[in-house]
Amino acid sequence: MAESLPEHERILQEIESTETACVGPTLRSVYDDQPNAHQKFMEKLDGCIRNHDKEIEKMCNFHHQGFVDAITELLKVRADAEKLKVQVTDTNRRLQDAGREVIAETEEIIHCRLQQRNITTVVEKLQLCLPVLEMYSKLKEQMNVKRYYSALKTMEQLENFYFPRVSQYRFCQIMIENLPKLREEIKEISMSDLKDFLESIRKHSDKIGETAMKQAQQQKTFNTGLQKQNNFRYGKSPYINNDGIPEPRNKIVSKQNLEEEEEEHEDEVLTAHDLVDFSPVYRCLHIYSVLGDAETFENYYRKQRRKQARLVLQPQSNMHETVEGYRRYFSQIVGFFVVEDHILHVTQGLITRAYTDELWNMALSKIIAVLRTHSSYCTDPDLVLELKNLIVVFADTLQGYGFPVNRLFDLLFEIRDQYNETLLKKWAVLFRDIFEADNCSPIPVSNEEEYKIVISKFPFQDPELDKQGFPKKLPMSQSVPQIYIQVKEFIYASLKFSESLHRSSTEIDDMLRKSTNLLLTRTLSSCLQNLIKKPHIGLTELVQIIINTTHLEQACKYLEDFITNITNISQETLHTARLYGLSTFKDARHAAEGEIYTKLNQKIDEFIQLADYDWTMSEPDGRASGYLMDLINFLRSTFQVFTHLPGKVAQTACMSACQHLSTSLMQMLLDNDLKQISMGAIQQFNLDVIQCELFASSEPVPGFHGETLQLAFIDLRQLLDLFMVWDWSTYLADYGQPSSKYLRVNPTTALALLEK
Repeated sequence: MAESLPEHERILQEIESTETACVGPTLRSVYDDQPNAHQKFMEKLDGCIRNHDKEIEKMCNFHHQGFVDAITELLKVRADAEKLKVQVTDTNRRLQDAGREVIAETEEIIHCRLQQRNITTVVEKLQLCLPVLEMYSKLKEQMNVKRYYSALKTMEQLENFYFPRVSQYRFCQIMIENLPKLREEIKEISMSDLKDFLESIRKHSDKIGETAMKQAQQQKTFNTGLQKQNNFRYGKSPYINNDGIPEPRNKIVSKQNLEEEEEEHEDEVLTAHDLVDFSPVYRCLHIYSVLGDAETFENYYRKQRRKQARLVLQPQSNMHETVEGYRRYFSQIVGFFVVEDHILHVTQGLITRAYTDELWNMALSKIIAVLRTHSSYCTDPDLVLELKNLIVVFADTLQGYGFPVNRLFDLLFEIRDQYNETLLKKWAVLFRDIFEADNCSPIPVSNEEEYKIVISKFPFQDPELDKQGFPKKLPMSQSVPQIYIQVKEFIYASLKFSESLHRSSTEIDDMLRKSTNLLLTRTLSSCLQNLIKKPHIGLTELVQIIINTTHLEQACKYLEDFITNITNISQETLHTARLYGLSTFKDARHAAEGEIYTKLNQKIDEFIQLADYDWTMSEPDGRASGYLMDLINFLRSTFQVFTHLPGKVAQTACMSACQHLSTSLMQMLLDNDLKQISMGAIQQFNLDVIQCELFASSEPVPGFHGETLQLAFIDLRQLLDLFMVWDWSTYLADYGQPSSKYLRVNPTTALALLEK
């Protein structure tokens, strides 16, 4: 009991000194103590409360009077407080009335300040956004007016400079999302423009090429005219054209006027830039470069141009029929490579020189193959010449753009051979026509004017003939000057092909000589041979042919001088080729001579076939056979025609005729079908042989010495003498000795005739 009391006092002290919120643990300790501790605590608590009440009562009694006094004072103050309250209330009312307007104005000021701050913020944000919007608007405008390269640059500015400032705004995100779409749209549009450009240059290639070739030709004409002026200044003939061919003065004047007209219209010629707008390819290249996809663009461009090149290089099947077909083909190719050269020089990296060289080499191989094929179909030399001129202009044009064209000039040499072949065929027809129209008789001239006309066409000189008066006859026939003129025309035609081949005058001279040699040795020789072999050509015509070939042979030196003059080669120059006229006409003469011999023999055979001997006659007729006299008269008249032939030809023909006649008569005696011959027939036959001997001794052709011609009948004479005299003893005694009277009598022949 004594122990619990101090504990309760301690708890009460804690309760009194502890805050109300912390009393809980203290009170819990009351219940945790010994049994009945709660009741004891309550008793102790009641005692403590009574003690405090007593203390409060003592305190109140002590302060009661002061309290009363204070109340009294408060009552006095109450009235003053009421007055003060009324005054304060009135002052508050008046203050509230005055403050209400201030509050309204203050709120308005606050609102204005807020608006001002918002406006300032908006202005600041707009100042950030407006340049972006302006640039985007500018981008849209550039897209609308198709300024795609500028639009791409604007996109770069937007992405690198403007968008980072306003990236937090939704409209900026929308713009950022639209930019890739716009780039793709630009790529598609620019690629579409490029395709249109490629289609445009494909359509205009021929026009571009035609313009470039025309300009190259005008430049060449100008240079040629300048060269002519220089030649005139330095003393060269102004009447030699660029072919090296003399021209009449009036023709030169007309050419000069024509060249002046061409120069006047030169300024009107359109260029490739006037015909094709190259801006799409520049634009597309820049666009793809900006987009970082230049390689794709380059590959696409090159691939498409290669396809176009293959199309351009594919000729039409009938291209060889007209010169326009070739011109269109060349124009398209020139146009293609002019465009490529322009692209090469105005762009960087789109195409390279190596690419154009590779493309040109491929094209050149194809062009050469096409020209070889199609030119082989050309049979008209004029068309081949126009083709050559086109190839020269084509080569000169592309050479001016830096493309190597040596292979084209090599091809021209192949085409030159073909051109010469076509010329040879054409001139073969001309020669045949001349020979067919020729009357194979000497040219009659009745006065000096006609004579000058003939010698102006053919270099004929004969002092003896010049002394004769008119009318007179020139030894050659009309075909000779015509052939000579046509040979010169052939040289002119061949020279036309040789111009502009970038060859020296010496090379051109040699080429002309070689082609002229072909004309003489092949074409003219073949025509002469065919003429000589024609059945209707008689001995008179053959004699005239021999005379004609002699004069043509003599004219060859004038042809050589003619070639030298038109090529401006000095006489001292050593030519690698000479004209083969000597051998050509000599061969033709030999053929004609052989044909004369053959026809003479045939004619003799025809007369021999008319022989009608009575081999059983007892007595001769006393005169020579009619057929033989006709034959001798024919031979006399024929050999009179031979007076204009070279001596050896006439002599050979006469000797050949006599020998053939002797042989034919011998064969007649030894004919196997002839079984029996009387002495009367032998005597008649002897009369005929005597006439032959008389003919031989009459010297039908001058130039024989002694009895040379009579030796043709020596075999017959000795054989007939043997039988007529019947001198067999002498024959047998002297047989085999050089001094034998019957040395030319063959024993077999004598025996055969003896049996008959």
